[in-house]
Amino acid sequence: MAAPSGPAGAVRSRPGRGAEQQLADYRAAFNASELAMALVDHEGLVVSANDALAALLGTEPDALRSRPAADLVDLASDGLSLRAYGEVLSGRNPRLRCTRRLNHADGRTVWAEVTVTPVPGCRRLLLSAADITDRRELQARLRHLQMYDPVTRLPNRTLFFERLSGALGSSPHGHGGTGRIGLCYLDLDGFKAVNDTLGHRMGDRLLTAVASRLAECAERDGRARGGTHLVARLGGDEFAVLVEDSTGTEQLADLAGSLLAALQQPFDLSGQRLSVSASIGVVERAADGTTATGLMQDADTTLYWAKADGKARWTFFDPERNAHRMTRQALSSMLRPAVEREEFTLEYQPLVCMADGAVRGVEALVRWRHPQFGTLAPNRFIGIAEEDGSIVQLGRWILRTACRQARAWELGHPADHPLFVSVNVAVRQLWDSDLVADVAGILHETGLAPHLLQLELTESAVMGSAGRPLRVLQALSDMGVRIAIDDFGTGYSNLAYLSRLPVSVLKLDGSFVRGFRYDDGTHPNPADETIVEAMVELAHRLGLTVTAECVETSGQAERLRRIGCDTGQGWLYSRAVAPDRIAGMIGTSPLTV
Repeated sequence: MAAPSGPAGAVRSRPGRGAEQQLADYRAAFNASELAMALVDHEGLVVSANDALAALLGTEPDALRSRPAADLVDLASDGLSLRAYGEVLSGRNPRLRCTRRLNHADGRTVWAEVTVTPVPGCRRLLLSAADITDRRELQARLRHLQMYDPVTRLPNRTLFFERLSGALGSSPHGHGGTGRIGLCYLDLDGFKAVNDTLGHRMGDRLLTAVASRLAECAERDGRARGGTHLVARLGGDEFAVLVEDSTGTEQLADLAGSLLAALQQPFDLSGQRLSVSASIGVVERAADGTTATGLMQDADTTLYWAKADGKARWTFFDPERNAHRMTRQALSSMLRPAVEREEFTLEYQPLVCMADGAVRGVEALVRWRHPQFGTLAPNRFIGIAEEDGSIVQLGRWILRTACRQARAWELGHPADHPLFVSVNVAVRQLWDSDLVADVAGILHETGLAPHLLQLELTESAVMGSAGRPLRVLQALSDMGVRIAIDDFGTGYSNLAYLSRLPVSVLKLDGSFVRGFRYDDGTHPNPADETIVEAMVELAHRLGLTVTAECVETSGQAERLRRIGCDTGQGWLYSRAVAPDRIAGMIGTSPLTV
């Protein structure tokens, strides 16, 4: 049986009415949605826009119709986003999502997350724009907290390094820059005293006032040269002024000088008058090839120099001075392993009796056979060894080697008067090692008699000795070891104190002997001779013998002998030489010119 035509016709017409209803529902939802939306045709023109999009832009929906959608959401200002949008229009890309900055009709800035997707079944696109202004403002506030110092309101270390890295990574030719960068790195002299005496609140007020003056100086300099400098607080009382596109060292010198002068003016903080100064390290160089880490290391080094040179000053980075520092660091790191690898050797300089010219003893002088820097004299590494404590281990090696060598000479020349050996001892050896036990053990080990060992200490180390150092010296003297004061006459020169010390030898500093010269070739300087003569006479009255260092001419030797010096040491007799050369001097004719 065939179906009635009426009902059948009614059934066939219902889908059409349902689609229309569905379309009407979609349109109602589109218009009522709080999400800003627009329907866009295949040419990129707005077919319709909802009230939310109109409100987002501060206009009416009808005013948006037929306008290019790319203009409404500012896609044209970003080439990458505009190309991606074109690919969605042409069907080559299924979606575009980006964040755009929109302009409201009242002048406000609105941030929106824009999405463009094709509408299934037709050649149209759906554009939506979610308002993320509040989120962006929160992100901006959080970034400000992360990037700015809460006390001074200056950029902090994080923002400073972000800006520095950006400046070093940008091409100078792209924006007509100089391709150079400058940095003034400074900290306040004596800021800790302000915190300790007046409290942290006053310290923070001072930091804020300092920041203000630094910013004013930087702004003035930048305005005069057509640039903008970044002033940042890096932490504590450390600040930095970054100069992008520096015009050279003269600009940085002027800026550093103005910063220093500004901070040297007193600060009036709530009726409290404070005066501070600053030390500034200045670095200026080509940006190409410079790293942020390297620049800051050099700035930190230069700041250290400014403080070491007396504070309240600015100092330029000096490559030669830095090379010396780097060499010093390299030596320090290699010193302890070098002792273990036995990279050191001893040379010996004769100590000659002034009366008959015979060699009575030798001074042991250490040399470092460095694999990179060659043979190094003591002045290159002994100070470093004293600072890091490796002088104890090195000193023990020197003492053992010198005593062993002196005993070998004694055994090799039994018919001759044995030579004593003089070994330098650092102050740190008196404090950081059991020097008495070391000496006793080494003498026992080598078989050297105590009276054939002489230990030399500097005058500044011996004068004023008390407590442990004095007990150590007394114990060594009681053992039979001779104690000598080296470079005498350059320090305290307290001869009266010598009577209370177990000292047996004074070694006159070479500066006195070098003064024994003839001004016009015929007449010596009488003052030098008078000074030395007085010291020799006083030393002899105290029962001490006197050694003159740096004897270079026979005239000097003759005058020292006439004055009464007991022993001479210097190039007139011999430089420091290898042990076999000393062996050849034992029992031979007196050393003369």
